[in-house]
Amino acid sequence: MKKKLLGALLSVAMVASLLVGCGSDGGAATTTSDSASDAQTETEAPADNSEAEAPADDAEAEAPADTASTGGKIGISMPTQSLERWNRDGAYLDEQFKAAGFETILTFSDNDSGRQVNDIQNMLADGVDLLIVAAIDGEALNTAMNEAADANVPVIAYDRLIMNDAVSYYVSFDNYTVGKLQGEFIVEQLDLANAGDTVYNLEITAGDPADNNAGYFYNGAVDTLKPYIDAGTLNIVSGQMDFDTVATAQWNTDTALERAQNVLSSYYADGTQLDVWLCSNDSTALGVAQAVTSDYAGSNSVLITGQDGDEANLKNIVDGVQTMTVYKNVSNESIVTLGLAKAMLAGDTIDESLIPSFGIECAYDTESYETSEGNKCPSFLLVPNVITKDNLQELVDTGLYTMGDDGYLSAN
Repeated sequence: MKKKLLGALLSVAMVASLLVGCGSDGGAATTTSDSASDAQTETEAPADNSEAEAPADDAEAEAPADTASTGGKIGISMPTQSLERWNRDGAYLDEQFKAAGFETILTFSDNDSGRQVNDIQNMLADGVDLLIVAAIDGEALNTAMNEAADANVPVIAYDRLIMNDAVSYYVSFDNYTVGKLQGEFIVEQLDLANAGDTVYNLEITAGDPADNNAGYFYNGAVDTLKPYIDAGTLNIVSGQMDFDTVATAQWNTDTALERAQNVLSSYYADGTQLDVWLCSNDSTALGVAQAVTSDYAGSNSVLITGQDGDEANLKNIVDGVQTMTVYKNVSNESIVTLGLAKAMLAGDTIDESLIPSFGIECAYDTESYETSEGNKCPSFLLVPNVITKDNLQELVDTGLYTMGDDGYLSAN
């Protein structure tokens, strides 16, 4: 392993630790990088600095003491700066690792997989000790992953799984549960179990086909709703239900907006009532909400789901335009990632016994995710929760949001 700041003994320990990860040949590197100026901008002036600083202290206190002072160089590769959440993830991770004494390289790849491969290769050439990668396309990083494995550089797949056995561990939320929470919310809000002969009209907008998580979100929701779809209680007027048809490339808001406008003009312009629109995340929900506001002929309120807790969507929730979002505290995700990285670099045992050191509720899962057929990837999965207009205070209580006099929330 190419190491500048860790000693030879630590290198041996790391290799031993990686052998129990996803890949049989040890860790691998994955990361995306933007230009140096992009990374510098994100590092120097992250909008979420204050959000990351408080939990960083807690994470360092909880982390294994023997790794806190070792330092090292960490490559952090994020997909894009065009979505609010990835700016937050990048800022949190950068702050957490710097506060723990690590040198960081933070990059964003503008949703360009080729650029992400190049960014990762540059990080490897720069001698990073560990890579944290949120993949643009989980199946497009093989070249970089194989090079990371050859260099014995471990990889943590962050939030999105990478389909390469060089990945050591996966840190994310329980993605199937995210969708399940959306589906359950719809069932409860419409009281579908007691609907009788009432029929509710539903449309679906899913996520990016290149994002491994998108299928889990979709399946979690659709599996929950399917009994009511099969029974006719939920009716998809457009007939558009299969994932490939309702997917949204790069989770793009404008793409979701355009498709929603087409659905509304084609199937609802005659006054047909739309009751609910299942959206897998907030960026797609933003587009759907805009279409419903401007193009829907009906007068009823449409139930719209989401995920992430982006500021614009929280405003829509306050205004009654969006109904709910599944919130994932990515500051906590960065804390778990830091604790895992420290343990990996120290050669510590990686299993459920590590969880108390995080101080974060999560589960250690060795069965749900595979980087290739039959190759299970050990995962640390955090717990998401539902946010509506009625419990926005829970976000304020995290210390990551402030509520203004107008009732709108802004990230600290």
